[in-house]
Amino acid sequence: MIEKDFVVEGLRRTRIDEFLEKELERAGYGGMDVQVTPMGTMVVVYAERPGMVIGRGGKTVRTITQKLKNKFDLENPQVEVKEVDVPELNPKIMAHKIAAMLQRGMHFRRVAYTTMRRIMAAGAQGVEVTISGKIRGARSATAKFTDGYIKKCGEPSTKHVREGFATVQLKPGVLGVYVRIMPPDVVLPDKVDIEAPKVQEAPSEEPVDEIQDLEEVYELEDIEELEELEDIEELEEELEAEEEAETQDEDGEESEK
Repeated sequence: MIEKDFVVEGLRRTRIDEFLEKELERAGYGGMDVQVTPMGTMVVVYAERPGMVIGRGGKTVRTITQKLKNKFDLENPQVEVKEVDVPELNPKIMAHKIAAMLQRGMHFRRVAYTTMRRIMAAGAQGVEVTISGKIRGARSATAKFTDGYIKKCGEPSTKHVREGFATVQLKPGVLGVYVRIMPPDVVLPDKVDIEAPKVQEAPSEEPVDEIQDLEEVYELEDIEELEELEDIEELEEELEAEEEAETQDEDGEESEK
């Protein structure tokens, strides 16, 4: 049955993840990805310190490859090691760091708040740290610490929120550390962007037609002024001619007398 094949493949991936987590705990194991190719099975390992995964001369990575082939029946396994860009945004790495600090005897509240500050400083939108076990005394208890904004249900919770888990053995008993991180590049479906209204300014330049009309009006006014000046000059000339004619008539009458 196809469903059975999916279940078997899921169990095998889980066992491989647990095996690599145990083998590469000191290297800052941050997860793995299995890709089946025509050439074989590609196992991509993400680690904070990839040099420790490879080992001197590739000895460690060859040993891991051989164990994957013999223990999990992988066909021609090939291990590729990639460095985690921002370890503070990887919940597996941060869960193991919290477990290591608890094993050194640090108080769980101080450890949780210090880790959350580092995660939020790396740019995460939200973080949740849960520490459960005998943290206060003989009775088991659970302490939950949150910071920022993080989804806890629905599709965004399963699709975008990263999860990591680690355990630590102390004298009172075993403590479980559970870290959930929402990365900074997550865009939630209910996000709404409000844009400022755009104000359109009225054009300050005058239309070309109005300027041409004004120029024509000024030209007409100048022409009318010139015509008025010409009429005045003609009238003055006529008056001067009439005055000269009258003076000549008077002189002629006096001479006749």
